[in-house]
Amino acid sequence: MSRYAHPAGQRHADVLPEDNPPSPPADLDQLDPRVWPHTAARVGGEITVGGIGVTALAEEYGTPLFVLDEDDFRARARDYRNAFADAGADVYYAGKALLTKAVARWVMEEGLKLDVCSGGELAVALAAGVPAERIGMHGNNKSEAELARAVEVGVGRIVIDSFDEIERLDRLAARQGKVPEVLIRVTTGVEAHTHEFVATAHDDQKFGLSLNTGAAADAVRRVLESAHLSLVGLHSHIGSQIFDMAGFEMAARRLTEFLTLVHTEHGVLLPELDLGGGLGIAYVPGDTPLEPKAIAEALLDIVQHECKAHDLPVPRIAVEPGRAIAGPCGITVYEVGTIKDVEGIRSYVSVDGGMSDNIRTSLYGSEYTCSLASRTGDGDPVLSRLVGKHCESGDIVVRDLYLPSDLRTGDLVAVAATGAYCHSMASNYNHLPRPAVVAVRGGESRTLVRRETEEDLLRLDVG
Repeated sequence: MSRYAHPAGQRHADVLPEDNPPSPPADLDQLDPRVWPHTAARVGGEITVGGIGVTALAEEYGTPLFVLDEDDFRARARDYRNAFADAGADVYYAGKALLTKAVARWVMEEGLKLDVCSGGELAVALAAGVPAERIGMHGNNKSEAELARAVEVGVGRIVIDSFDEIERLDRLAARQGKVPEVLIRVTTGVEAHTHEFVATAHDDQKFGLSLNTGAAADAVRRVLESAHLSLVGLHSHIGSQIFDMAGFEMAARRLTEFLTLVHTEHGVLLPELDLGGGLGIAYVPGDTPLEPKAIAEALLDIVQHECKAHDLPVPRIAVEPGRAIAGPCGITVYEVGTIKDVEGIRSYVSVDGGMSDNIRTSLYGSEYTCSLASRTGDGDPVLSRLVGKHCESGDIVVRDLYLPSDLRTGDLVAVAATGAYCHSMASNYNHLPRPAVVAVRGGESRTLVRRETEEDLLRLDVG
């Protein structure tokens, strides 16, 4: 019997996707260029990135291991910068996707600005030498300390997210004798087609100030009345992992109508419009993300069209790609430990990481592409599930994939498109030390974030 066939008369709806396992790929060893980093290749059967094989990387840095293709990251940052350059638009890299001091420097060197959403992210950006005026600060619950620090260092843009924040920031700015430039985050009511937990523009959620309830209009009035805040524009973010422009078109239309209302009621032409990020990437073959040039052309055309319809000058546009830059340039390398064949269902392949280094599958039901990385396999494709070592049945890295039947303990596997939201959301669940982050480029590697040790875990436990 096939290791992934159903026994006669038996159903396994709880473990197989809709009772129908996916079809095996034509070639288990092929690396889809839309999913894997630009420099990823197979050399002698082994996956290499940046000219270095995963076996050498694992031997030097251990596993699990986050590997970043530096040239790929920089190229994607440049693609966004160049796509929006002709329109004079601002491109902010969304640091929440992946932020280290080296990554912040790459962003700065490639001509982008940087978006942060906490005091910790701001500290990393400043430690990396990013000029404060090139930083934008988000957050639905910025603390007094975070706002005070942002005002003190002269953060370029602060995105206001609540009435409490208006009062808080006004008081802190007055105390420091400064006038920070701010945008108001507007909830447009446009919801991108995405998971509930990453949809951010419908009214019933924690972010922003609603157009529909009048909260956004009230926020504009309050900021304009402040002598210590300078309102320069509006901000909108409609969701994540978006593959089409329909949601942006509707959001831009509603924001432009609101800009018209602000002009009519207050005589103010707000000069900036930040349309946020959320642009999708390819996680699995068949995903078809938009190219930066196409995104830029579509967004600019939408805003220009809407402004013309409302007889408004076109504001300066900003966008915030994070995943779209960091996601495809990263892979995670794991070592295979236990392999369990559940007869008639699938093979469970356990690796030395899991939900502590990639929570997205458990949290969002995210899909990933994985391949045997240290060699090519000779066996037939076997329906498998890549799982971690944590004491949770939901500790799944890749829910449905095919791996060769001769997979064995000690092999290395690599999961693609893990550059975004894996390191940044990593935890110490079950007291696992978090993996190292290394950059590869031109046949050389270097540590960006060192691997945690048990001593690191114990250092904060004061007993």
